Amino acid sequence: MPELDIRDLPPIERHPQIMEVFDSMDSGEKLTLINDHDPKPLFYEMKAEKPAFDDEGYELTQEGPERFVATFPKQ
Repeated sequence: MPELDIRDLPPIERHPQIMEVFDSMDSGEKLTLINDHDPKPLFYEMKAEKPAFDDEGYELTQEGPERFVATFPKQ
């Protein structure tokens, strides 16, 4: 399953790179995203724009003040 750590990417590059990786995934795969903040805006963007995003399978864990690990499953 793909894992993407975007903490060192400039903010303007983050969502396009995430979308590119998600689009390249096969159905049933999950993208693990490591971010420096809660990716709630990305969750809503994916829910609105990516019909293959399984929002019910979304998971988020905060592992520290600047480490959030989110799982974005693809139907």
